[in-house]
Amino acid sequence: MRARSRTPRRARTDAAAAVASDAVRWRAVVARDGAADGSFVFAVRTTGVYCRPTCPARRPLRANVAFFADGAAARAAGFRACKRCAPDAARSPDAERRALVVQVCRWLDEAERPPTLAVLAQRTGYSPFHLQRTFRALVGTTPRAYAAARRAERLRAQLAGGAPVTAAMHRAGYGSTSRLHADAERVLGMQPKRARRGGAGERIDYHTAACALGRVLVAATERGLCAVLLGDDDGSLVGELAQRFPLAARRAGDAEFAARVRAVVACVDGTAGDPQLPLDVRGTAFQQRVWQALARIPRGRTIDYAGLAAELGMPRGARAVAAACAANPIAVLVPCHRVVRGDGALAGYRWGLARKQALLAREGATPGRQDG
Repeated sequence: MRARSRTPRRARTDAAAAVASDAVRWRAVVARDGAADGSFVFAVRTTGVYCRPTCPARRPLRANVAFFADGAAARAAGFRACKRCAPDAARSPDAERRALVVQVCRWLDEAERPPTLAVLAQRTGYSPFHLQRTFRALVGTTPRAYAAARRAERLRAQLAGGAPVTAAMHRAGYGSTSRLHADAERVLGMQPKRARRGGAGERIDYHTAACALGRVLVAATERGLCAVLLGDDDGSLVGELAQRFPLAARRAGDAEFAARVRAVVACVDGTAGDPQLPLDVRGTAFQQRVWQALARIPRGRTIDYAGLAAELGMPRGARAVAAACAANPIAVLVPCHRVVRGDGALAGYRWGLARKQALLAREGATPGRQDG
């Protein structure tokens, strides 16, 4: 009787481990996982090149991919280095930090329940302090605040799609109904059932008026000012308000509201200071941080985007700060016009550079960072 050939146990174990390892590697390639850079390269048989896991080129078919421990092993097998991702070049420290943060953001986005800072640190091999500092420097907020903001975004999307409140809550990652309702005003700007109706039932008073910069629209919810918009004609301003609050009940303000409008116009015209009216400004956690920082820039001073980013603890976040300034819905009272380019030149202003120049000239602004 012919003896059956048997695969040694160690060989079977090694083969299984290789399959499992290749499956993990392929998932890293599909996700362009920055944390996997340096741990292996993948080669594409149809092109004859090998790449980093994060290569931005079009993803190949899995059947055409082979994995190697490093570039030397890939070259020995007859492959050449990809010119686009340069797999043999050492990554700069900045690239390492960016890859780290991208991976952490991906974990936070994909997790049903956000992992703690300690768990994230363990996964990345960094200390919790170093991970949090690096994340905040590049993103502008902590991993916990980022996860909360993303969870709120998912909740808004679920509610806007008509999902029942409880179902939307669980799909977004909230652990308890009581916690959501306790945080609803902060997270959504309204109660969940109202958010599910797209803000329907919320009342917004508004009024348009002439000002030194053209026309101004002032709008407020029952909690405070939600928009101060500048423009050339009332129709465009009312249309912009409708886009921001499509299902809210918008109505012309009464005499009491007109008094608030006059106070805002006086501030816009420079005949009075900040009226210190309550605000109901809605945005992401990062946008809120930037807008709060804008409010601390004193009249007569300017700061550049990089300087403001540095004050927020994110020295490489000038572009993110600029985007938050551009999203500011409260003109003049939240003074994004006091932020300029690094060379002192005026940069983008959502209500026009001429208005920004006029505001700064009227305030006697001098370039430079604010004191204190």
